[in-house]
Amino acid sequence: MFGQDRAQLRDMYYLAWDKYKTKQALEPLEKVLVQAMLLHPEYHAVLDQRDKNIDKEFSPVKQEVNPFLHMGFHVAIFEQLGSNRPMGICDAYQKLLETHKDEHVVQHLLIDCLVDMLTKMQRDGNMPDESAYLDCVNTNI
Repeated sequence: MFGQDRAQLRDMYYLAWDKYKTKQALEPLEKVLVQAMLLHPEYHAVLDQRDKNIDKEFSPVKQEVNPFLHMGFHVAIFEQLGSNRPMGICDAYQKLLETHKDEHVVQHLLIDCLVDMLTKMQRDGNMPDESAYLDCVNTNI
């Protein structure tokens, strides 16, 4: 799924969305993508206009959220929970659910920690620090 071609990656979202809307069978990855899409109805208009948005630049300067990037973070969280990697993320997720009672809110707490870890990793040129990531997640419990 993860390549360097932005249009190809976005096309995976568009194909999964079209298949979902037309009630076609979804591949396992498409199910995960649709799961992320359904969390954000505000992105459905983008998903319904492939030609307009396939190459669109979403500008943080203009305070535009890149819906594909955001949904990709949800996909990353789903993958972490599916593999319990980093070790302990599933336990932390369950504890957060007990505290916050809303899966979407909890996923956003994890996404905030993931973005923080990725930003530090990129800035410092280091590998991901799973301990720091889990520490961040656990501060929200």
